[in-house]
Amino acid sequence: MLPVPHPPPSLVQHRSTRSLYGHRPFSAVLYSNCNRMQTSTKITLGTLVTVGAIFAYYHTSSRRRTLPPPPGGQRLSVHSSSGSPPGDDRKDAQRASRILLETGPDSQWQRFSEKLAATKASVVNSVASVSVTSVLPDWSLGLPDWITRLQRELNMEQGSLAETIWKEARDPQVNPEVAWDATVRLSPNLCDEEREFLRTRRHFTRRALADYLGIPVGEIHEDDIPIIAATGSGGGLRAMVASAGYYKALKDAGLYDCTTYTAGVSGSCWLQSVYLSSIGQQSFDRVVQHLKNRICVHIAYPPKALELLDNAPTNKYLLRGVVEKLKIGQSTFGLVDLYGLLLGARLMVPSNEMIVRDEDLKLSQQRRFVDKGYEPMPIYTAVRHEIPGIGAENETNKTIDPDEKKAALKKSDSENNAWFQWFEISPYEVYSEDLEAGIPTWGLGRKYENGKNVDKEVPELKLPLLFGIFGSAFCATLSHYYHEVRPFITSLSMLGKLDAMVLQRNDSLIKVHPIDPATVPNYVKGLKDSLPASCPESLYESETIQLMDAGMSNNLACYPLMRKGRNVDILIAFDSSADIQTANWIGYTEGYAKQRKIQGWPVGAGWPQPGNRHASEELDEAQARSTEEAQRKLDEAREMDNSSLEATAREVELGRDKNTLGPCTIWVGRKETRESNEEPPPGNNVEKEWQPSESDAGIVVAYFPLIKNENVPDVDPEVSPYLSTWNFEWTPDQVDNTIALAKANFAEGAERLKRTVRAVYERKKRLRLERERQDSESKDAKEDVWHEVTRRRHGSHTDHFS
Repeated sequence: MLPVPHPPPSLVQHRSTRSLYGHRPFSAVLYSNCNRMQTSTKITLGTLVTVGAIFAYYHTSSRRRTLPPPPGGQRLSVHSSSGSPPGDDRKDAQRASRILLETGPDSQWQRFSEKLAATKASVVNSVASVSVTSVLPDWSLGLPDWITRLQRELNMEQGSLAETIWKEARDPQVNPEVAWDATVRLSPNLCDEEREFLRTRRHFTRRALADYLGIPVGEIHEDDIPIIAATGSGGGLRAMVASAGYYKALKDAGLYDCTTYTAGVSGSCWLQSVYLSSIGQQSFDRVVQHLKNRICVHIAYPPKALELLDNAPTNKYLLRGVVEKLKIGQSTFGLVDLYGLLLGARLMVPSNEMIVRDEDLKLSQQRRFVDKGYEPMPIYTAVRHEIPGIGAENETNKTIDPDEKKAALKKSDSENNAWFQWFEISPYEVYSEDLEAGIPTWGLGRKYENGKNVDKEVPELKLPLLFGIFGSAFCATLSHYYHEVRPFITSLSMLGKLDAMVLQRNDSLIKVHPIDPATVPNYVKGLKDSLPASCPESLYESETIQLMDAGMSNNLACYPLMRKGRNVDILIAFDSSADIQTANWIGYTEGYAKQRKIQGWPVGAGWPQPGNRHASEELDEAQARSTEEAQRKLDEAREMDNSSLEATAREVELGRDKNTLGPCTIWVGRKETRESNEEPPPGNNVEKEWQPSESDAGIVVAYFPLIKNENVPDVDPEVSPYLSTWNFEWTPDQVDNTIALAKANFAEGAERLKRTVRAVYERKKRLRLERERQDSESKDAKEDVWHEVTRRRHGSHTDHFS
């Protein structure tokens, strides 16, 4: 999960105080060096100019419904400090006026033009009003010119960048999908493309598993191959960098090539996109080097961002999605989209900025790496916040009556029935398990009604805009925001009553989003009679769907990996959340498993909660039982002189004490259906035994939290400032240190994980052979019966004629 961009950490360092949400609040660090303070002050004031421009940009949205089109002769009251004549501003206003006449007063393009003009005016005023120019950074004085150039390229006049982009957007030679009709697929099952992927991927994982376990490939039956999935967590650039370290270790160990799925939230989604691009070239070494080169500059540093947006070829590359979304006008362009644009400028542009490839902008184009089974299928995640009575605000493009909204929130509070709906995006499909409905990924961005696209000449929504959705934790609810500042509130005794009052109203605060999430067209509009009964009424006729960071619900992408048909045997979770222990994200999956009646999820998997006496007692008991059991199984293995049976030993990893976990913890469930609709409190009914080789063993969960490791003494996620989710600027050494920590943590569980994979493989093999034996015996028995019946009939027939 990821917050709204803040000034670079070179200006403000952040302390890693734990929070109840997926990141840490930050605090300023005083500088003792006067020269450093002067430099920081200059940059900070320049940043304030930029922030003021962004505020002006979005402030116009609150009055877009009432403002009339500006007169054609209107010009800005100020001009840039670099000497641009007033006539240029008059021409800009005249061009904007022509756009209004062409596109209509309610178009997205009109609102964008208003905001861009307001931004320029705000910046010019800010720069002109600062008398002490010595404290402003030099780049702030060039902002008006940068914005003017951007304005001219986006004016839709013939030959402009925007006009060229829009013309190419509807060209099948550039975007083949605009010639295809898209329909909504209504089914709880996997799509045909994913089922075909599973078939082809198994050929590849068969060879990889043979290498990993040291077994001749000819001895491995495809039905015995464990389906392995890995998920990264949310946590911004920290999660992206740490997950790169974990996946690199997984790759070096030979296990990455054995995996079938990878899934992500926020920063780990960004990682998947870079890896499956011409930038990463399916090499985590290349990804790490790319991060060292690109995230050394803050995503919101104006000179670098505007340079990419003003100059070819990166301007056309990055602005494609913006122009297309605005011209199509079927969903709003907001702060999340701008944020995604900034992320794309840092993460999806290579070091050689002259070499950019348009295919990297489309998530569906990742099929070129996945279709033949050479890479695991990536799953990206987002959520929609459903509040019964009003749905997700602004999805209907209508103003909600305050009294109606108040009544709906009051009813929702009393019934406690607001929830998050999960959406997954793969190279094949955009799908929601709650809706049992999906569309082709290349069809995301176009309007749908009654299960069919309204206009097919709409290109696929571009990846930078999806980056904003994946990492839009700043669209959090008021409750989440309050929990960020609560440590400070509770530290002051005079504010104790305020804290108690706010907590009493938490059920209301958790339903209010101060910043609107991004929107995409609602692809289930008009399908009321075809959707599950649990589908909220607010989606039946709404024009758009609001999507945000999936970390609002769970900072690990376990839910989509547990979906029916994926049949995951082993789930590897790399958790780089800032609030690993307090949030207990891995433990939340138990509630999902019970609600979905998923067989085999390990009950009690997750962080032991302090003060839970019952859980602690069960941990002690599990430790005593499993130690004895492990020794017994190992003795049996030695006596039978069969090394493969060593994998059947039961083990328990309890960490360093009762209330914490180590760098690697592995749980195994049992195959029993979960039927309760209520999620039990995390930590109850803890089952810590490994039973991966037993016949009734269920899903295996291998959990790797990003915690301090004595082998990497200089890195501590608890206190290292650069490991805050709020940090958007990293040095190469910080990247290397975080990678080293992730690899060290993985190394501590690597051998245990390999034994677990072998145990699951041996179990599946044994069960298959048992099934085949039973089938063979059943077939032989049927044949014996048939022969006996035939013999008797034949004998009776012969006696009759004799």
